[in-house]
Order: sequence, then C-alpha cells, then structure tokens
Amino acid sequence: MIARGAESAETTAMGTETTSMVVHPEGEQPEVEAWSAVADTYAGRVHVEWDATAPVTPFGQLPFFIEYLKQGGLFDGWVADCPLSLSSPNAPRKRDLLGTVLLSVLAGHRRYAHITALRCDPVNPPLLGMRKVLSEDAVRRNLGKIDEMPGLSWLQGHLDYSVAPLLDEPWVLDVDTTIKPLYGEQEGAELGYNPHKPGRPSHCYHTYMLSNLRLVLSVDVQPGDQHNVKRTVAVGRGCCVATSPGASSR
Repeated sequence: MIARGAESAETTAMGTETTSMVVHPEGEQPEVEAWSAVADTYAGRVHVEWDATAPVTPFGQLPFFIEYLKQGGLFDGWVADCPLSLSSPNAPRKRDLLGTVLLSVLAGHRRYAHITALRCDPVNPPLLGMRKVLSEDAVRRNLGKIDEMPGLSWLQGHLDYSVAPLLDEPWVLDVDTTIKPLYGEQEGAELGYNPHKPGRPSHCYHTYMLSNLRLVLSVDVQPGDQHNVKRTVAVGRGCCVATSPGASSR
C-alpha cells in the first residue's frame, strides 16, 4: 500500500488501481453518546441516560424542562411573585407548594387527590429545588389563601411574559368554547347549552389562542349559560389589549 497525502494507490498483478480521494479524513474525536446527556438543574448538573426501547414516562424529559426554567429564570420569578404570604413557622415554603402544583400539572393530574402519587418520587422534586412534596390537603388549603384578583394578575402576568415577544408581529386571535358538564354543587354551575348532557349544569371554557401557533393566551372559565358570541367578543378584545397594547380588533 502506497499513500500520498489524501490519495492512496494499490499495486496489483494487473496494474495500479486508484481509490477515491478522501476529502475529510476521520479524526480521533470520540463518538457522541446518543443515549445520554447532561442537564443543569437546581440540584446541580445531572447525567441523564435513557433506553430507546423502554416505554416513555411523563417525567422522562423533565430534567431538560427544568434546565429551561432555570436558565430563563421563569420558575424563580413565578415563585417570587406569588401573592401568598405565610407567617407560621410550620407553613410550607412557596417553592414546595408551587413545585408540587407544577409537577402535578406536568404529570397530567386532573384532581387534587392525584397529587399523592408524587410523594413516592424521590428524584424529580429536588431537581426543582424542593425539599418535599406537599399533600393534597396542604395544596388545596394554601392555594385557597390566594385572593382571586391578585392571583389572576400574577398568573396572567407570567403567561404574558412568555408570549409577549411573539405579539410584535401581525397575528390572528382564535377563540374556542368548550362545555364542561359538572356534577355536584360547584360555583358557577348553570344550565345552558350542553349537547352531550342536556339538562346538566356546566361551565364554559373560553380559550384564546394564537391561530397559527395554537399557543394559548388565556382561558376564561364562565358559567354554563355564558357561551354566546357576545361574551366571547368582549373578553377576547380585552385579551388582545392586555397582551398587545397596539393591537386593533376588526
């Protein structure tokens, strides 16, 4: 074998055969491990490994989402601005309370009782800087201490912060109404348009989204008898003004 630079020649009994030219020879860099990565969380840098053949779990990608929250300061700001003041020495930390709610939402929980499933998880709560997962009763009791108007302003303000840079460009507001039948006695349960459960009290969810991105700007929960267009237009116009002061309705 005779090699000159990037070209190699092989001498055989029949003559000389020239192989193709190697433009970029392989280096000695180690191969990237496709089954592992490092995430920077509130518990420090963690090494994450996964099996491509294993079933997907709700929290499989959570360390990377926590890294996003940490790098952007989103979770810290959300906790710091929470309008909840607890003075008792036995009161839970706001970080533990809101972290429990966040983990419950990401797990797809729909009831406070489902929070109990998080208390068996010793891995993910510390990644959010939490000391413990609160019980369903503690979460319900402490969230009930947040006044409605300050609470709405707090949540909507942080939601607007995450989408405001997108609203400098022309965009279209898409509105969707969803009827949610209710069972038992609940605030705002009224008889209204309910095609699946006629005669059953319900709530009406008015959802306001960026049309192309399907990005939710706001959700307004109204009694079941307030599903008409008049109510939607009024709240939608207010949503446009709140998120994009220079917007015009047509």
